Amino acid sequence: MKNKLKAFFQRIINWIKKNKIKSAIAFLLLLIYYFSIPRTLFKEPYSTVIESKEGELLGAKIARDGQWRFPAQDSVPDKFKKCIVYFEDEYFYKHPGFNPGAMINAFKQNRKAGKVVRGGSTLTQQVIRLSRKGKNRTYFEKLVEIILATRLELGYSKNEILEMYAAHAPFGGNVVGLEMASWRYFGVQSNQLSWAENAVLAVLPNAPSLIYPGKNQIKLLNKRNRLLLKLNQEGIIDKQTYELAIEEPLPQKPYDLPQIAPHLLQRVAKNEEGTRVKTTIDHALQSRVNQIARYYYNQYKQNEVHNLAILVVDVQNRNVISYVGNSPADADHQKDVDIIDAPRSTGSILKPLLYGAMLDDGELLPNTLVADIPTQISGYTPQNFNLTFDGAVPAHRALSRSLNIPAVLMLQDFGVNKFYEELQKFKLKNINKTPDHYGLSLILGGAESNLWDLCRTYANLSSTLNYYTKNQGKYRTNEFSELNYKNDFKPDFGSETNQKNILGAGSIWLTYNAMEEVNRPEGDEAWKFYDSSLKIAWKTGTSFGNRDAWAIGTNSRYVVGVWVGNATGEGRPTLTGVTSAAPILFDVFNLLPRQRWFETPYNDLAEVEVCRLSGYLAKENCPKIKQWVSKKGKSTKVCPYHRTIHLDKTEQFQVNSSCESIENIVTKNWFVLPPVMAWYYKSQHIEYLPLPPFKEGCEGTQTTTMDFIYPKANSKIYLTKDFNSNVQPVILKVAYSERDKELFWYVDDVYKATTKTFHELPITPTTGIHYITVVDASGNEIRRRIEIVRE
Repeated sequence: MKNKLKAFFQRIINWIKKNKIKSAIAFLLLLIYYFSIPRTLFKEPYSTVIESKEGELLGAKIARDGQWRFPAQDSVPDKFKKCIVYFEDEYFYKHPGFNPGAMINAFKQNRKAGKVVRGGSTLTQQVIRLSRKGKNRTYFEKLVEIILATRLELGYSKNEILEMYAAHAPFGGNVVGLEMASWRYFGVQSNQLSWAENAVLAVLPNAPSLIYPGKNQIKLLNKRNRLLLKLNQEGIIDKQTYELAIEEPLPQKPYDLPQIAPHLLQRVAKNEEGTRVKTTIDHALQSRVNQIARYYYNQYKQNEVHNLAILVVDVQNRNVISYVGNSPADADHQKDVDIIDAPRSTGSILKPLLYGAMLDDGELLPNTLVADIPTQISGYTPQNFNLTFDGAVPAHRALSRSLNIPAVLMLQDFGVNKFYEELQKFKLKNINKTPDHYGLSLILGGAESNLWDLCRTYANLSSTLNYYTKNQGKYRTNEFSELNYKNDFKPDFGSETNQKNILGAGSIWLTYNAMEEVNRPEGDEAWKFYDSSLKIAWKTGTSFGNRDAWAIGTNSRYVVGVWVGNATGEGRPTLTGVTSAAPILFDVFNLLPRQRWFETPYNDLAEVEVCRLSGYLAKENCPKIKQWVSKKGKSTKVCPYHRTIHLDKTEQFQVNSSCESIENIVTKNWFVLPPVMAWYYKSQHIEYLPLPPFKEGCEGTQTTTMDFIYPKANSKIYLTKDFNSNVQPVILKVAYSERDKELFWYVDDVYKATTKTFHELPITPTTGIHYITVVDASGNEIRRRIEIVRE
C-alpha cells in the first residue's frame, strides 16, 4: 500500500515540476486529497465476539449502539466475493474506484424514470458511503464519494476494500456485516454458506428490507435466482450447482447466536470490548461441561440451590479450556453473575496449602499424629463436621478427612502470620485483610477466595512438580503465572533455577498423595474399583452455614474447580462439598483424557525411619517403618509418645526397685498418649493399651494420668435454657487412664460427687468465677478456673 501511494505522489510531483506549477493552491489540494481518508475509516462500536481455539463461535455481545456488528475478518469467503462482485460491481477489479460507464447509464435511467432507480456506485463508493452515514444523497455528495473512492483505492487493496464492505454492509434490521448476517439468517459461519445462501446475502445490502420473514419473499427469491443464473452464465458455477441452488429455500426465521460461554464473554467484554478474541476454550469440552452444569442445576434447584461454576485448566500452559461461570438459572437467581471471579468463603479448601507448607518447613511428617480433641483457643471452639473426636490422627488422614480441629491446631503450631504470608505468595487476592482479622478461622473458611485464583494455585503447584521430575530436579523462576484464556498468548515461565518458588516438589507430591486418599462422594461407592483409571488429588470444602460447596482436583495435566451454592449467599442444609461439588468434579474429570499419576521427585525427598504408631521420627524404643519425607523433614522432632516402663513378671502392674526385685522386673516400650488424646483415641483404636496401674506399694512414683476434657482453662461458659425456660446444666468431663478407680469432684472446694469409669459431672453453678477440683485415690489433683455467664 505504501509503495502504491509513493508511486502515485511521485507521479504528481513529477507532473508539477514538468508543468512548473508551484502554487500553494495545487500543493494544498494535494494535501487535502492525501488526508481525505482518515486512518480509521469506520468508528462505529463493534460487538464483542469470542471463538473457541478451533475457531467456532462461542458467543457475542451486541455493540454499544444496539447493532450486531462483528469486527472485520481477515478475509472474505471466495463464494461471497464472487456473488457480491457480479451483483453489485462487475468491473470491481478493473476500475480506479468509480465506473464512468455505469454512472452514465444510471444517470440516463434515472432521468428517464423521473426518479432515482439506479445509483451506479461501485463497491468502493459504497464503502465510502457506509463510512459517511447520514449524508444526503446529492450530486455533490456523489462527487465527494468519487474523490474519496479513488483515494481509498490508492491506499488499500481490492481485497481489503471487499473486507470493509463485507464487515459494514447492512443486512436488515440491526444486523450489520456478513459474519453476523451468516449467523443470524443461516446459523453457520460465513465460510460454511452454500452458493444459494451467499447469493441471498449478496443481494440483501441493496434491499435489506426484503429479509423480513413472511414479507417480500418472491422479490428476494427472484433477486437471488437472477444472481445465481448470472453466475452460471459467467461460468462461476456449473449447471448442476445452479439447479440445486435455486431449489434451496429462503431463510424463514432468524437464528439465535450461540451462547456457549456467556460468562467468559462477559469477562472479555469487560477487558476488551468490541474485539474478536480467539480463546483457549475447547468447543467440544465446553459443550459437554455445559450439559453437566445443566443436569446438576436441575437436580439442585429442587433443594433451592440455584448456582454453580466450573473451571477447567490445562496445567501445561495454564490455558482455560472450559469456563462455566454460572448455572442456566433464571434472572431471579442471578444467572448473569460470574461466580468464577466472585469472592466466597473458602471452607476447608486451603487445608492442603497449610499441610504442604508445614511439610516443606520441616514442621510435620505425613504420618505425624495431630491432636483431635475438644479444643478452645481464646474463646474460639472449632468443631469437626461430624462433631466427633479421634483423639489423635495422622496428619495426612486429617487432611484427607478434612478434620477441622487438627487443622486449627496445626495452624496454631505453624503460626497464623506465617501462613498468611504463605498465602500472599500464591496471590490469592481476596485474602486481603490483616492476619489478626482472620485468626485461626483462616483455615476453616474465615477468609474468602475465588475459583479462578484457587485453580491457578493448584495448576501452578502441579506444573512445579511436573517440571521438577522431568528436568533433573530444576524449577522455573516464573512458574506461578496467571491463567490465560486468549489463544495467541504465549506464557513466559522464566528461566531454569535450582531454587523453589514457594513449595518444593517433594512437599507438593506428599500433599497430593494425601489428597488422593479423600473419600469419594456418596453414590460413588464403587470408586475404588476404577480408581487407577481416574487417580486425582482433590479437596472439598464447605463454608459455615452451608453457603458454599467447593471441590478442586488435579492430575498431572488438568485442574478442575467446582463451586456450588446460591449467589445470594443463602445457605442450605444439604449443601456440602462432598455431596454437591464433588460429583460434578468427577463427572468433568471423566470427560478428560486419562493421565498418569505424578512422578516421584526423589531429588527433593529423603527416606527416613519413622515411628509406626506416632508418625514422628523414630527413636530406639518404638517400632519403625521407612517413609519418604521432604528434605527438611529429617529435622523434625523424634517420637514423644514412647516411653520405657517397668513391669512385674505378670506384666499386669508397673513396678520399680523399691517394690520389686530387679531380677523380676520386665522392661518394655509403651505407646502412651496424653490423657485427653488417649481418652478419645482408644475408642477408635481397640489395639491401644493404656498404661498398667502401679502395683500396690509402688504408687508413690506414679505420675498424673488425668486431665480435663471440658471445660478448657479460663473458659467462659454461657448457661442456656430449654424450651421450658429451665437452665441447662454444665457437663464437666475428665479423662483418666485408670478406668476402675474413683475420682472425687469439688466445686469451690466443696465436695460434689464421686465418679467411676465415666468421669462426667453435671453442675448448675451460679453466675461468676468458680474453681473445679478433681482428686484421685492417690491424691493426684487437677484444678480448673471457669466463669459462668447466664444468657
